Amino acid sequence: MKLIDSISLSICVLAALTLGLAPFVPEPHIWEKLNMLACGTLSRPIDMFDLAMHGLPWVLLIAKLLRGARPAEG
Repeated sequence: MKLIDSISLSICVLAALTLGLAPFVPEPHIWEKLNMLACGTLSRPIDMFDLAMHGLPWVLLIAKLLRGARPAEG
């Protein structure tokens, strides 16, 4: 959890909006991979790797937001 706490929220947002959505045209890559996952066509290893790499910034952002929303322990 120290790793998540050490990363600033602005960096997480920037990573999610740039790396998480790139390339932007014709549609965000993460959206394409999520559609493939929903349709059951996400079968090639490169597509799974793409989903992991473009999804990681979003997972990090969500973890950061959830970590910040928890009440302080103590």
